[in-house]
Amino acid sequence: MKTFLDTFKWSLIVSLAAFVVAFAYNGWAALALVVILGLMEISLSFDNAVVNARVLEKMSAFWQKIFLTVGILIAVVGMRLLMPLVLVSVTTGLNFNEVITLALEKGDPETVGTYGHYLEDAHPQIAAFGGMFLLMLFLDFIFEDRDIKWLTWLEKPLAKVGQLDSLSYVVALGTLLASASVAESPAVVLIAGVLGLITYILVNGLGSLFEGGEHGDESVGIHGSSEDISEELDKKSGGPAGLPLLVGKAAFFSFLYLEVLDASFSFDGVIGAFAITSDPIIILLGLGLIGAMFVRSLTIFLVRQGTLNDYIYLDHGAHWAIGALATILIVSIGVEVPELVTGLIGIFLIGAAFISSVVTNKRTAAAEALAAAQEPEPDLITSP
Repeated sequence: MKTFLDTFKWSLIVSLAAFVVAFAYNGWAALALVVILGLMEISLSFDNAVVNARVLEKMSAFWQKIFLTVGILIAVVGMRLLMPLVLVSVTTGLNFNEVITLALEKGDPETVGTYGHYLEDAHPQIAAFGGMFLLMLFLDFIFEDRDIKWLTWLEKPLAKVGQLDSLSYVVALGTLLASASVAESPAVVLIAGVLGLITYILVNGLGSLFEGGEHGDESVGIHGSSEDISEELDKKSGGPAGLPLLVGKAAFFSFLYLEVLDASFSFDGVIGAFAITSDPIIILLGLGLIGAMFVRSLTIFLVRQGTLNDYIYLDHGAHWAIGALATILIVSIGVEVPELVTGLIGIFLIGAAFISSVVTNKRTAAAEALAAAQEPEPDLITSP
């Protein structure tokens, strides 16, 4: 209980402050909307927290603090407030001040010329960029042959075909071409998708390069599977007690990777928020202050409790949820997908992975207990 309160105390304090501001801003209606948006962001981003935790546990205490301070500022102000404004400005040609004025007018997103309408118009570019980044993350994970497999009937054949070099790029580019073919502006979707792919390659590649260089060994990558990371770190340190934590350039690029990942996840939430309210203040309070804070606190909690090592399939569930989100983003370029579907799929997959982990842990414990009980006692040697 103490660990929980220590980890989530700032999220709880900030949430209470957001509730007070929302109530003062527009009464009970605003407060209710902030609560709904906060819960929506947390449910949509739980898979984000699981993947964040796997990267964050390899970073030094200093960079973990950076993630919670500078990182939360980037998440709240940069990704949930400034990013939508910049996107509207870039896609419409309006200057930044005009976009801010539009946002504060709180126009109906269904009305042409409003902030919400412009942001909705930018959805194909947003979905293509975020969808390609998340799809590459999913494909690189699922095409890797790992000792631990969750959905063995599916992951085994995927690992076999994944032995073909650069298959993830072939699948991702094929998916992008297919999605662009049904888009109203194919060129725009293609450019945004390629930028998402380039961003993934650069951030992930540079992080892996510096991680390997600083440790003087081949790197498992900043988003490697849980068992690969554990095996590699144990090999380098002689055991879990002395994990070589990332510092310097490797930690910086891992931090950058986390922020880009957070941006990819937040795209869907920001667009979906306009189905609930077009007020940017309410969206900032719900998605930014409450949602982003709780996702980061949840990430730290998973790291401190060692949850990912205790529940071995959570990594898999999170990546399958990421694959589902990437698919939904790409499909949404041509077909509208309800926000409820996105949230429920992620929760279902991670919940199923958690239950599978618990069942596996119980079976393993029972097998070990049975083996110990059947082990013959050593013969007692008595002297004559």
